[in-house]
Amino acid sequence: MAGTTAADRGREVRRRLLRVAAELIAERGWTAVSTRMLAERAGVAPGVVHYHFTSVRALLAEAALDVIGDVVEQAGPALARAATPGEALGLMMGLLEDHDGRDATSLLFTEAYLAATRDEGLRRSLAEVMTGFRRRLADHLTEHAVPSPEATAAVLAAAIDGIVLHRALGPGLEASDVVSVLHRLVTPLDRHAPDDDRPPPRKAGESA
Repeated sequence: MAGTTAADRGREVRRRLLRVAAELIAERGWTAVSTRMLAERAGVAPGVVHYHFTSVRALLAEAALDVIGDVVEQAGPALARAATPGEALGLMMGLLEDHDGRDATSLLFTEAYLAATRDEGLRRSLAEVMTGFRRRLADHLTEHAVPSPEATAAVLAAAIDGIVLHRALGPGLEASDVVSVLHRLVTPLDRHAPDDDRPPPRKAGESA
């Protein structure tokens, strides 16, 4: 292509390798991806893979972090738009509608989390991304006077991850039901509906 420099072509090859790596993580699993597999899918020589990345592991880590970072960033606008923590939960759960635990993005998350248990560098990088998300969520909860905002944000983040993971095992986690349950974590006790499933308070001296 006229006007395309060697540097431009190099950047395009690098982007292609990252895209292919993300696809293969979901399709084959982290440990099954090889240099030859990456090169064939990307349409380059095997040596090109190692020209752009120090190792297959480094390529997979960068590809996974790019995808995960993009997904997490989508929560930012949802938090900014939400007038209440409950509305924020609804918007974030809406972002999960396309993820049933068996789609490519969900599988990539699962593979990356598992790989992070054996790769300290990946673990630190993933922790940094997730800490940023929890911090933004905690800030939103703080603005709305939700008790223990940091701990609540951590529990909500873990719950969202777990929901996607469990969806892969079968139906039963509809967004509306999940939001209803999680809403209790961000709603002061005196604002809960009277027909929720909390046990009634016991009278003084009454045994459990």
